[in-house]
Amino acid sequence: MRFGVNTWVWTSPLTTDELKTLAPKVKGMGFDWIELPIEGLNDFDYAEAGKIIRDQGLGVSMCAAMGPDRDLIHEDKAIRDNGVAYISHCLQAVQTVGGTNLVGPIYSAVGRVWQQTADERARDVDTLVQQLSALSKVAGDCGAVMGVEPLNRFETSFINLATQIIEVVDRVNHPSCKIMLDTFHMNIEEKSLGEAIRKTGSRLAHFHACENDRGAPGSGNVTWIDVAAALKAINYDGPVVIESFTNKVKSIARAAAIWRPFEASQDALAQNGVTFLKQLLT
Repeated sequence: MRFGVNTWVWTSPLTTDELKTLAPKVKGMGFDWIELPIEGLNDFDYAEAGKIIRDQGLGVSMCAAMGPDRDLIHEDKAIRDNGVAYISHCLQAVQTVGGTNLVGPIYSAVGRVWQQTADERARDVDTLVQQLSALSKVAGDCGAVMGVEPLNRFETSFINLATQIIEVVDRVNHPSCKIMLDTFHMNIEEKSLGEAIRKTGSRLAHFHACENDRGAPGSGNVTWIDVAAALKAINYDGPVVIESFTNKVKSIARAAAIWRPFEASQDALAQNGVTFLKQLLT
């Protein structure tokens, strides 16, 4: 496993200059992986970011920020098309930065919730399968993998459970379309975190290890022993990334409900989290 942290812990949106400071900080804390959100399309220079990260010997993934105009299943075709263009941009950015994984709720805008009949849901799942099938070809050309993430019920009404995204990914049936699970969301939605991980199995390409309140992993009530046993059972050896947020985050602030600090400092959140995860999983 590689242990990482998302730069949303400290800043939003990320800039190239900030990454010059954050990359060595992350390395010094004992991480060997860093995750970069793509909020605006021109927030930072992808090629320079890749060099900064390589110079620190870090692995890298990128995280999609699905705003209101970035939605693969929206009834408005212009919004759907913009969502496809945005994910295509992100996949090309992953290639430029020298990474492999693009992760996030690659289906709908974070915070969009709506009632659906069974027929409406089936239609939207069909649409998503078509969209992800086309994007998987783009990802393959970029040497990238999409890790599609279930969110909790307050951030989406569409995909909340591992079983729901397993259905989609199995229908897409492409090596560049996999799953990311996040313990923050799982802690709200799943009956058993371990069982959800086991069901996902080899489809799991990326893992966000997050506490129930988005604080430092190990400081709350996530069932970490169950999580560790399940990851071992499926022989997971991919990235394990802490995702939390500064209250500076704008793109998904309301949906993520970031109203207060979760630890004494953002540095403490990251440092305490990686120390705990390494003890748990290695």
